[in-house]
Amino acid sequence: MTSTVSGPRDTGARPAAASDTEGPAGRARGPAADDPVAQDVLPAPKGASLKLLRSLLAPARGRVWLTVFLLLAQQAAVQAGPLLVAVAIDRAVPAVRRDDYGPLTVIGAAYLACAVASGLLQLAFVRVSARVGQDALLDLRGRIFRHAQTLSVDFHERYTSGRVISRATTDVESLRELLNDGLQELMGIAASVLLVSATLAWLDWRTGVAAALSFVPLALVMRGYRRRSLTVHRRKSTATAAVIVKFTETMNGIRPVQAFRREAVNEEHFAELNRAHRETNADAMLSMARYVMTSRLICNVSLAAIVVWSAYRVASGGLELGVLAAAVLYLRRLYDPVDQIGMFLNSYQSAAASLEKIAGLLAQRPTVPEPERPVALPARPAGDPGREVVFEGVRFAYRTGGEVLPRFDLTLAAGRTVAVVGATGAGKSTLAKLLARFYDPTEGRVLLDGVPLTELSGAELRRHVVMVTQEAFLFSGTVAENIAVGRPDASRADIERAAKAIGAHDFITALPDGYDTDVRKRGGRISAGQRQLVGFARALLADPAVVVLDEATSSLDIPGERAVQRAMRTVLRGRTAVVIAHRLSTVEIADRVLVMADGRVVEDGTPAELTSGTGKFAELHRAWRESLA
Repeated sequence: MTSTVSGPRDTGARPAAASDTEGPAGRARGPAADDPVAQDVLPAPKGASLKLLRSLLAPARGRVWLTVFLLLAQQAAVQAGPLLVAVAIDRAVPAVRRDDYGPLTVIGAAYLACAVASGLLQLAFVRVSARVGQDALLDLRGRIFRHAQTLSVDFHERYTSGRVISRATTDVESLRELLNDGLQELMGIAASVLLVSATLAWLDWRTGVAAALSFVPLALVMRGYRRRSLTVHRRKSTATAAVIVKFTETMNGIRPVQAFRREAVNEEHFAELNRAHRETNADAMLSMARYVMTSRLICNVSLAAIVVWSAYRVASGGLELGVLAAAVLYLRRLYDPVDQIGMFLNSYQSAAASLEKIAGLLAQRPTVPEPERPVALPARPAGDPGREVVFEGVRFAYRTGGEVLPRFDLTLAAGRTVAVVGATGAGKSTLAKLLARFYDPTEGRVLLDGVPLTELSGAELRRHVVMVTQEAFLFSGTVAENIAVGRPDASRADIERAAKAIGAHDFITALPDGYDTDVRKRGGRISAGQRQLVGFARALLADPAVVVLDEATSSLDIPGERAVQRAMRTVLRGRTAVVIAHRLSTVEIADRVLVMADGRVVEDGTPAELTSGTGKFAELHRAWRESLA
């Protein structure tokens, strides 16, 4: 067992700002103010939002074109009504005066047929478009979930789970409104405007030109509204995410909230976020109200002007009365959708802001990427489960702070247990995270049996390196399912064998449903010590070559700690193990102890050697013994 230690073996205290116990999210100075991830701003390549939308609709390309055809046919049936009215006034009514009811009967039947066809086509359109929209949203939610799981730990430590939840819920819901209702409105409006404009031009080109000219000021109003509302909806999306983040954080930390009487402070902070959310919603509604008021004024003035002008032409004999009646009906249909355009733009801007944020999330790439050509580790000899670990010229710094590990060289022999101790911020947890490859070194390499971790696939690495943390996180589900997390294909006999070896079998069988007992959210149904035992059973069942224990006993009482220590001996036997420890009782099971300070190993030896010396570990050990007395 060898080590090469760079830098002076000083034991000076490290500045508090360099604490690395929780990675960047837990540093004393907090996330940097200019960190875009921490600010809910995830930049995406230009055009990423549109590209994402196209990719969502691409699998349903045929059904999308079918919806276009159905909508055009439905609009044709709807817009035929005024034209039939014009024909009835100018042709059928004069025929009735001559006792010829044929034209009126034909026109009445045609009008009824158009009404029925319009309803049936609308039904078909809604069914097809709704299926297209739901399939796209199903795909999008799946993409967000899958992609979020692939992103590295450093991303999730800076970009809170509440924001990810907001992307998958609130932002997807905004897109749902656009796909289910907004696009239908847009396509309906577009088809209506095109058909009405074409029909008006065919009936009387002068009226058609006048109607088209009235859309010039409307277009300017729409353009201004679109620009303003995009900014408002971006702020609205961010404010919504902030509310979700605060709510999620408070509910997840309800125990410390109540223990430290944080209810009033949290309520005040939440009220501020809630007010900001209300203000952004009010801004959106005010912007919409201004658009509606201005657009209605333009439409009503234009309609009145065109009707007066057309009536004058009828009086002078330049226009038929039936054409005037049809023109009035068509103009009303032409201007009525203006409010709907505002609603669509409102929905569109909200969805565009949401899609922009989702595209930004999906554009993120793991900082711990999968290798292009993964390498398999050499086979282990039978009965020799451990593997050698080497830190070669490793340096590391979090994105939001200074360097945590200066140049660091260390060799951990296969099959031996190494305890790492030191003050908070010494670099212990960072060492563990590099070995588990939650992060990659800024410089240098970490090797497992001579193979760099960067050349191992994620699946290969997780088969050989398992980390057991202080939290011992359990998922909602049965005890058996939680033990089998590392080996989902394990049989019940294998699961029970691992639990018995760890010493967890007795308390598990005493639970109401034994191994089938639901541990509930975060394992809240069982104690901290029991959760830790389940975590060790999980690690033992996975049968890794390297086990990393990060403060595995620091939150337990004395009986719980002793039970976990017995389990630790079972799990670590014959394996390479790195034990991050605050409690020196945990160190007693180690073959070797490393004392860290300022990211360097300042003492290295067996527990007996360091205890009998005069260094930092000896001081810590004496203080620990005195505390027991």
